[in-house]
Amino acid sequence: MRVEVRLFATLVDFLPSHGRDGIVQLEVPDGSTVAEVTGRLGIPADVARVVLVNGRDVEPEQRLAKQDVVTIFPPLAGGGPASGAPPAEA
Repeated sequence: MRVEVRLFATLVDFLPSHGRDGIVQLEVPDGSTVAEVTGRLGIPADVARVVLVNGRDVEPEQRLAKQDVVTIFPPLAGGGPASGAPPAEA
């Protein structure tokens, strides 16, 4: 079955040579999981932090269906004060 995978930010480095603009069409066995797809692309399990299938947040064990769109974001940076903002007082 064919699924579309969209990679963002630093994950674009895992895009196969036939992918373009962060998007690749993959042929995967029926019943493949998100974890199997990320593994096939060489994305370490601890790197793919936010994964959506058809716009919905899913777990790595989520089984995929024909023509699903898998969107993967790396861990998000941040949590500190905005640039130029003073640090919070303790």
